[in-house]
Amino acid sequence: MSPANFGMVMATGIVSLAAHALGYASVAMWLLWLNTGMYGILWLLTVMRAVLYPRAVWDDLLDHLRAPGFFTTVAATSILACQFMVLAHDTRVGLVLWSVAVFLWFVFTYWIFTALTVKRDKPTLDRGINGGWLLAVVATQSIAVSSALLAAVSAQPYRLELNFLALSMWLWGGMLYIWMMSLIFYRYTYFRLAPDDLTPPYWINMGAMAISTLAGSLLVANSADAPYLISLLPFLKGFTIFYWATGTWWIPMLLILGVWRYVYRRFPLRYDPLYWGAVFPLGMYAASTWQLNAAMGFDFLNAVPALFFFVAVFAWSLAFIGMLRRVFRVLTP
Repeated sequence: MSPANFGMVMATGIVSLAAHALGYASVAMWLLWLNTGMYGILWLLTVMRAVLYPRAVWDDLLDHLRAPGFFTTVAATSILACQFMVLAHDTRVGLVLWSVAVFLWFVFTYWIFTALTVKRDKPTLDRGINGGWLLAVVATQSIAVSSALLAAVSAQPYRLELNFLALSMWLWGGMLYIWMMSLIFYRYTYFRLAPDDLTPPYWINMGAMAISTLAGSLLVANSADAPYLISLLPFLKGFTIFYWATGTWWIPMLLILGVWRYVYRRFPLRYDPLYWGAVFPLGMYAASTWQLNAAMGFDFLNAVPALFFFVAVFAWSLAFIGMLRRVFRVLTP
């Protein structure tokens, strides 16, 4: 069981939120309840694995490539909280899930980075880093997004505090992206890249910037209720567009690399839980661009969210069918 399996909850959650934003209410609600079921099943399997195979879980927590996958639990929990707050208008469940997400963020952030810092035997850069490391950025920005949404429905003084938390996480997530993306880009350009090295989580290069755009857009929307956000408004708008532009730059690059991997180098296309890491950025780009339009009034971008939403739905469908086929093969040997 991959630690990154919660990526399917991340992907389903953001496709659901994008569907709601674009007016597909029934699709959004159906995906909310499906996501709730998948979230519960994954936690059950995770606990069972920890009880039955503690050594395997321990090894994952110390592995440079697998450990960042645990950040999907943070982002999945936070995005599910957003679903309940936005779609079901259930602030209580949203608050509980938000609290769990914040707790998991502290645990995994400081455990994983401490463990990878002090461990004795470490891989070289080309063997020890990939786009999956940016899940730490996604997890951080997911806390910013859920905190901003929770602030919008909270009374004072909690509204100010939640907005400040959202702002702080948004800024920290941006700094973390700069650190990690520098290493990933260096690995891209100065080490040999084989087709099997170009794993689907490299799409999180774009997804991390898309969720940063979403968080920034929500902070802009919340600025009317937080005086210190009003004073930062030019900065918030500028950096939000900066994040969106950076994420947009990655899309053609990732498509070109995908053609190189699957067409030119003929790498086999088989289901892998990591493919949810490619679905999530597509849905997040649709949702974040829609929110950017709402916050900035960019009417000329109106066609972009719908386009990427349908691409995300198509990718989600392929990944979901692949998962069902994998489960069927396992259960019927």
